[in-house]
Amino acid sequence: MAITPVGPQAALQAYRAIEGGVLEGAGGAPAAPGADFSGALQRALGAVVDTSRQAEVGAMQAISGQGDIAAVVTAVAKAELALQTTAAVRDRVVQAYQDIMRMPI
Repeated sequence: MAITPVGPQAALQAYRAIEGGVLEGAGGAPAAPGADFSGALQRALGAVVDTSRQAEVGAMQAISGQGDIAAVVTAVAKAELALQTTAAVRDRVVQAYQDIMRMPI
């Protein structure tokens, strides 16, 4: 059974949440945009992995009878949205790379 996002508003909130986590620098201070691109990517991917792990832990707790079903459904929906966002960003990066490679010199 696939869980679909509620709509554009849910996607906008997810993007804002990811942006807020990605742009924080050391000590919680906002980092300058573009200051450390690879670090920003690592933090964003780490957040996606953490979201997926939380969903898995919640699902295991629900299977064992210790978890709240509503919390599990919410965690799985967040994990799915994070994965979809990651795939969309990856597709855009690949497309941009292909466009650059096609440019005449």
